[in-house]
Amino acid sequence: MAEKQYDWAKIAKDPRFVELHHKKSAFLFGWWIFSTLYYFLLPIGAAYAPGLFKIKVIGVLNFGYVFALSQFFVSWALALYYARIANNDFDRLTRELVNELQ
Repeated sequence: MAEKQYDWAKIAKDPRFVELHHKKSAFLFGWWIFSTLYYFLLPIGAAYAPGLFKIKVIGVLNFGYVFALSQFFVSWALALYYARIANNDFDRLTRELVNELQ
């Protein structure tokens, strides 16, 4: 069975591929910036605002522990959000492009 040969230069210029690439890049770059800043807030906050991180929130848990644990939940939420966007928008655009090529 012979493999299909695609004109990759033509695909790269296709408006749907350009739209897909732009949407995906913008989405990922924006969330990369957010997650990087959120990640570095913990060590920066601990270094420059130790009093804030010592505030008791629930029992023996202080704000520092709660903030550190929140990073796991934020990461999971971002992964779920990305999966939803990818399954709806990115996959739709990819299907349209692939259907035209076949």
